[in-house]
Amino acid sequence: MKFRAFLVASAIGLLSAAQPLRAADLASDAKAFGARDAVIAPDLSADGSQVVYITPATGRKSVAVKGNLDTGQFSTVASSDGDPEILRWCNFVSSTRSVCQITGTVKNNLFELLGFSRLVSLSNDGTDAKLLGQTDSFYDAWIRQVDAQVVDWLDGTDGKVLIERQYVPEEGKIGTRFVRTKVGLGVDRIDTRNLTSDSVEQPHDEVSGYMSDGRGHVRLMEMPETTTPSSGTLTGRVRYLYRPADSRDWKTLGTSDTKDFQPLAIDAEANRLYALKKKDGRFALYGINLGGSLAETLVAENPRVDIDDVVRFGDGQRVIGYTYVEDKRTTVYFDPEFKALAESLSRVLPQLPLVGFVDSSHDGRKLLIHAGSDSDPGRYYVFDRDKKALTPAMIDRPELEGRTLASVKPITITAADGTAIPAYLTLPPGKPAKGLPAVVLPHGGPSSRDEWGFSWLAQFLAARGYAVLQPQYRGSAGFGDTWLNDNGFKNWRTSIGDITTSTKWLAAQGIADPDRTAILGWSYGGYAALQSAATEPSLYKAVIAIAPVTDLAMLKNDFRDFTIKEIVEKEVGSGPHVAEGSPLRHAADIRVPVLLVHGDLDTNVKIAHSEKMDAALKAAGKQSELLTFKGLNHQLDDSDARTKMLTRIGELLERTIGH
Repeated sequence: MKFRAFLVASAIGLLSAAQPLRAADLASDAKAFGARDAVIAPDLSADGSQVVYITPATGRKSVAVKGNLDTGQFSTVASSDGDPEILRWCNFVSSTRSVCQITGTVKNNLFELLGFSRLVSLSNDGTDAKLLGQTDSFYDAWIRQVDAQVVDWLDGTDGKVLIERQYVPEEGKIGTRFVRTKVGLGVDRIDTRNLTSDSVEQPHDEVSGYMSDGRGHVRLMEMPETTTPSSGTLTGRVRYLYRPADSRDWKTLGTSDTKDFQPLAIDAEANRLYALKKKDGRFALYGINLGGSLAETLVAENPRVDIDDVVRFGDGQRVIGYTYVEDKRTTVYFDPEFKALAESLSRVLPQLPLVGFVDSSHDGRKLLIHAGSDSDPGRYYVFDRDKKALTPAMIDRPELEGRTLASVKPITITAADGTAIPAYLTLPPGKPAKGLPAVVLPHGGPSSRDEWGFSWLAQFLAARGYAVLQPQYRGSAGFGDTWLNDNGFKNWRTSIGDITTSTKWLAAQGIADPDRTAILGWSYGGYAALQSAATEPSLYKAVIAIAPVTDLAMLKNDFRDFTIKEIVEKEVGSGPHVAEGSPLRHAADIRVPVLLVHGDLDTNVKIAHSEKMDAALKAAGKQSELLTFKGLNHQLDDSDARTKMLTRIGELLERTIGH
C-alpha cells in the first residue's frame, strides 16, 4: 500500500538538499508542520540488523513497523486507532518477537477520566498477541490502571524480560478457594512467548518502582511516603532501598524529596548508582557506590544550570557521559572511545550538531544514532563500529524535506531589575529582522524549559512570516532553585513579568512591530498567554491558549481525589495569588480575540478550564473561539487535529497581526 511504500522511501532516503521555500498557502503549511514525527521510539534488534518504531497513520492512528536495515524492507507489526488505544513504543525481545506499550484514557462510571497502560507481546508479523500484566478479574478490588512496566530487557534474544507487575487482589469471590490475594508491585521474569514466569521480587503494596542494573539484577526499590499509612496520598518524599551485587537483602539508601534527589541509572560494571542530587541549589551528578559503603563521588556540576541526565548507548550498556543545557544541549563523554566517536560524527555531520546515541546491538558494535539541529528535525543513522561505516536509516519529518526552515538564536534579555533572561529567537527565513509581526511563545510546565533545536510549532509560525520569541522566564526549570523561584503559579507575577519584559524588548530592538504582536502557549504556556493578556491588555493583539490552566483553585480541586492531591496543593499554594493569578477571574480585562484549544480527554488540565474561560469571555462581550477535539488528550496526538489547530491559529493571526 502507499503508506508502507512511503515508509520504505523514508527509511532508506539520503539527505536531500534544501530548496528555497516557495510561497505556500496556509493549508499546506498547516498540514506539513501538523504531521507528527515519522519515527517515534526506535529500537534496534540484538544483532543490529533490524529496527522497530512507531509511525503515524491517518489522523490519530499509529502503526508499529519493523524494518530490515540491510534490505530496506519494512512491514507492519501492529496498529492502533487512537480511540482510545495509542501505541507508544515497541522493543525487540528476540529476532521474531516484540513487546509494545499501549496507553489511553477512558471515563469511569462517575465520568472521571482515567489513564491506562498495557504491555503486549506479539510476534513481529503481528500475530500471537499476549497481555503481559495480571489479567483482569470481575472481582478485582480496584482498577488496574498500569498493568506492567519493563524493568530489564535482558539480552533481547530469547523473548524473556523482567517486568514489574501490578497485582490486585480479588474481593467478594465466594464458593472457591482460588482467590487472588497478592497485592502491590512485584517483579517477574517472564517468557513473552508463552507467559511462563518466575517471581524475582514478591509484590509489595508500598513500592512504586524498581530499577535494575541492566544485567538482570534488581538493585533499587522506591517506596513513596504517604500522609498516613492508609490514605495513599503522596507527600513527594521517597524512601530508597538498594541491594548490593552479592546479596538478596535490601538496605536503606535514604529518604529524599523528589525535587532534591533523582536516581537515573545503575552501571553494573562500576557497581554504581548515578543520581541527580542538589548542590548549591542546582542538580549535580553523583555516583553512589552500591557495594555497601554508599560512598558518594561528585561526577559533574555546572555553575549555571542543572545536570539533567546520563548517557548510555543502549539497554544495559555502561554509562558513558552526562548532559546539561545552557544555551544549547551539551553532552560530556567521560568514556574516551565515545568522546572520540562523537567528535568524529560532528565532523562528518557538521550541519547536524545535536548528535545522540539512541540504541545499540547487544554487543555494542552497531549503534543507532540521531542527528538534528534547529533547522532540521533530525534523521537516524546506523554506525558500524567495526567497519567504521555510517548509513542513513530513517527521517523524522519527511513532509518538511526540501523546505528551508528557520534558524534559532539563543539571546539574553535584561529585565528592569537587571536580571538576565535567557530566550530563543526564531526569525522567518529570508526576511530582515525589522518591524516583523511577532508571536511570543512561553513554554509549558511551569517547571520546564525550551532548548535550542527543532520545534514544529515555532517553525510553523516562522514559516508563516512571524518572528518567534521563547523566553525562559523565572519559574523555568533547569537553571537551579533560585531561577525556579518556587514555581510559576505561586510567583506568577515574576514569571508573567519576565514574559512581558521579553515582549517589550522584541519591539524595543526594532525586530517586532509593537502593533502586530500576539502570544501563544500550551498548558502552562496557555495560562501564561491568558494571564499576560489580562495584566497587559494593550500589549498583544491576539491570544492563543492550548490546553490552558485558567483557574488555580479549580486546578487544585481537579486533583482532590488523586494520590498527588497534596503535591498539587503545595505547588499551587494558598492566598491572594490564587484568585489574582487566575485568568478566569479576569476575563473582562482581556481586550483582544482569544482562541482556546483543548482535547476532551485531557487528564493534565481538564477541558472545563477552557470551557469556563470561553463562557466567561463571551459573557464579558469578548471575542472568543473554543476549538475542541473529541477523544484527544493533552498532547493532541493527531495529525489531522494538529493541522486543523494550526489552520485556525494561522487564520486568527492573519486577521489580527497579518503575516
